[in-house]
Amino acid sequence: MHHAWLLAGKRGLGKMHFAREAAQELVGGPMPIGGGQHPDIVVLDPAPKDDKEEKKRADGKPYERKRNISVGQIRQMQQRLTTRPTLGDRRAIIIDPADDMEAGASNALLKSLEEPPTGTYFLLVAHRPARLLPTIRSRCRIVRFQPLSDSEVERAIRANDASADVATIEAAVAAAKGSPGAALEFVEQDLGKLYKLMQQLVEQGDTDFTLRGTLSEAIGPRPSRNAIQAVLDLSRSILASQLTGCDRRTQAAIIAAHGELVTLAGQAPTYNFDAGLLVAQIGTLLASAAPASERANV
Repeated sequence: MHHAWLLAGKRGLGKMHFAREAAQELVGGPMPIGGGQHPDIVVLDPAPKDDKEEKKRADGKPYERKRNISVGQIRQMQQRLTTRPTLGDRRAIIIDPADDMEAGASNALLKSLEEPPTGTYFLLVAHRPARLLPTIRSRCRIVRFQPLSDSEVERAIRANDASADVATIEAAVAAAKGSPGAALEFVEQDLGKLYKLMQQLVEQGDTDFTLRGTLSEAIGPRPSRNAIQAVLDLSRSILASQLTGCDRRTQAAIIAAHGELVTLAGQAPTYNFDAGLLVAQIGTLLASAAPASERANV
């Protein structure tokens, strides 16, 4: 069996769940007593942001993570590879997400992929595999995870949260684009009201800035990073859904606004944007895609 596998697909499709199940099959044998982490399954993901967040993790509370997997984490894993597996003759290394490794971490991992220890298997979870080094991708077999249909995503939402209202479900399905995991996160963000406001901005424009003000109020003065990302994802989905059935001028405006939102979505996790200004910019881009008679006033 090949030693390195790249599990590629959108965030929220279950790649990490698959990786854990596959790792357990690879290492074999019984699970540790008490149900803890198997000693021969090593999971690398972004560490807590600081000591305060580390304490939250130790207490079993939600915690904020660093943006990247560090070279130090990779080197610590490589130290373990110099020893034999604990319970058998195989070891599995899961990196989630591999496309969020620092440059130094990617280069360090490449050495292990080029000369893997006997019995060691790598499972690299990647939401954006194009961000990985080509030399890493070339050493992996790729398993692609495909998005689900809207009806399947809706069933997943209802199975997980029977109390979710219709507007929230509609918004989550639209924003998730086939990702049940992302849809469930969007349900937690309660995007139903935002969904309708954004649709109004795209369909009607906002000549007097009223809708943009209402949108900012609905999002709140200090939205979390996850909330901002959810708003960006939802706004892009709404724009994409407006492309069919409109004239070329409106299509061009939608495409231009969508491109700006894609850029913002890529910058938001790393740039220190003012949340209020960012939300205002999102509203302005949505309004700019309204019919031509409205665009002149945004």
